[in-house]
Amino acid sequence: MSSVAQKKGFGATLWDWMTTVDHKKIGILYLAGGGFFFVLGGIEAMIIRLQLLRPNSDIVSAGLFNEIITMHGTTMIFLAAMPILFGFMNAIMPLQIGARDVAFPFINSLGFWMFFFGGLFLNISWLVGQIPDAGWTSYASLSLVSEGHGIDFYAIGLQIAGGGTLMAGINFLVTIINMRAPGMTYMRMPLFTWTTFVASAMILFAFPPLTVGLFLLTFDRMFGGNFFDHTMGGNTIIWEHIFWIFGHPEVYILILPAFGIFSEIFPIFSRKRLFGYPAMVFATVLIGFLGFMVWAHHMFTVGLGPTANAIFAVATMAIAVPTGVKIFDWLLTIWGGSIKVTTPMLYALGFIPSFVMGGVTGVMQGAAPLDYQLHDSYFIVAHFHYVIVGGVVLGILAATHLWWPKMFGTMLSETLGKVTFWFFFIGFHMTFLIQHWLGFWGMPRRVWTYMDGQGWNTANFISSIGALLMAIGVIVLVINIIITTVKNVRVGNDPWGDGRTLEWAISSPPVHYNFAQTPLVRGLDTYWIEKSEGNESGITPAEPIQDIHMPNGSIIPFFMTLGMFIAGFGAMYRVETSWGLSALIFGLVLTFVSMAVRSLQDDLGYYVKKDEILRDLKRKGGRK
Repeated sequence: MSSVAQKKGFGATLWDWMTTVDHKKIGILYLAGGGFFFVLGGIEAMIIRLQLLRPNSDIVSAGLFNEIITMHGTTMIFLAAMPILFGFMNAIMPLQIGARDVAFPFINSLGFWMFFFGGLFLNISWLVGQIPDAGWTSYASLSLVSEGHGIDFYAIGLQIAGGGTLMAGINFLVTIINMRAPGMTYMRMPLFTWTTFVASAMILFAFPPLTVGLFLLTFDRMFGGNFFDHTMGGNTIIWEHIFWIFGHPEVYILILPAFGIFSEIFPIFSRKRLFGYPAMVFATVLIGFLGFMVWAHHMFTVGLGPTANAIFAVATMAIAVPTGVKIFDWLLTIWGGSIKVTTPMLYALGFIPSFVMGGVTGVMQGAAPLDYQLHDSYFIVAHFHYVIVGGVVLGILAATHLWWPKMFGTMLSETLGKVTFWFFFIGFHMTFLIQHWLGFWGMPRRVWTYMDGQGWNTANFISSIGALLMAIGVIVLVINIIITTVKNVRVGNDPWGDGRTLEWAISSPPVHYNFAQTPLVRGLDTYWIEKSEGNESGITPAEPIQDIHMPNGSIIPFFMTLGMFIAGFGAMYRVETSWGLSALIFGLVLTFVSMAVRSLQDDLGYYVKKDEILRDLKRKGGRK
């Protein structure tokens, strides 16, 4: 191939990915973007642990340390964990419900580009030397007095990314409600689809408060709004309420899809139906409901009074009940099963004790008097990371190994996968278990250094070595991905051999229209039912083979978001530079023109012809 042809090939591929509205490709884009930010957040975490490796360390300054911990938390929550989970939701959920795509493919693309440009906007703060430094929660008393544009990067970047998240949540909700295959009642939906559904409903109600809070913060900083400035009649504590009304449901928005991932893994590798399916569904919905009633347990020390503290303490303890139901259902799924200890199953087995430890320390925080003692200590850091890393990140790593063959048609190395697991799992417990004791021994969180002789030296050393082991595990995973991609050994529809849901019934990776014929769902674990009855195809069709209508790709979401990105810089620099106001106007015009073009566009999509479908079926028919 000539260099010109290669360039053309690359250009065509790049254009394809930039304009795609295919849910599977957008899922891969989310995984790639979220993976990039995960590595970035991991590097920030390593710098934090390197700084705290020994007392009186000065590897980074106090100011830079504040910037790093702010960016680490913000990046990991908003730009790594959520987008990676969105990647799996996008790639797998429509397949599980027998859909051709999500309900709004254009908005799906727009949601991804808003996340990506929002994350880019936030991290460009590193390049201009004005970095957010008020913590990932950006409490108003700190964020209002922070100099430079660091907090402006935070507020505008998260507004752009958060808008994309809200769009994705609405899209998933409408998809699950309207686009399930015939026969797939709500009580036949796979658990991962259920957790996607509840998490999306939570996004619908949790993200508007964050949007409002960031809007008010932006007005306070840029236009002297004084919403949170107590010296001008504002209320600093209102920011905490607004943030945590979003922030605590956000924890469940993250953990519920992870619960769904493990609820898929346990039945597959125990070769058993999920125990207590109706109870699992009810517990998922109840967690989503109660998740909005506990936000003020983050605020026991601000002086809300004994009545409010008591109410939120009781709600905090109540939410542990449906989570406990899930734990017992998972244990009873394994009980008596024919267990295959694959890499995904290892993560699932490691998840149960890890998450239970995080949950127990959370219930401890629900006791307001104890919370007074442990507040702002390293005990809180340990608890939070046991929930997020011991729950969400283990879920992400498990899903990566479970669904990689379905998404890419190749199988990650099981040997390297298990190496990754043991490095990461041992490193995780080394890093954060000891931090509970650091909290008991009085080490405050967010301190950039500590003096010798306080009894914290050994614990911090152990914690930092654990972080190094986790980093090695992630590096092994990256090596695993590279080797697998280079070898490119193709796998069949159901490479694990025990798939139970619809995604395992079609080719790996799926064709762009997913199903040649819309499947007829005949029960829970429908693919398992079809296999057990000897149906080789794994699908009972609900319709004859016919032309399939599909949406066209579009570059408009990219330009729409690019306009917001440019306008964000213009808004920040409109006063102190000659180009700021022009950039603001140009960015807004680009966004609104893109919106107008989309509104006026008569986009009717295209049809995949019956002949092409039959050719695809013939070509892939030999691979099972």
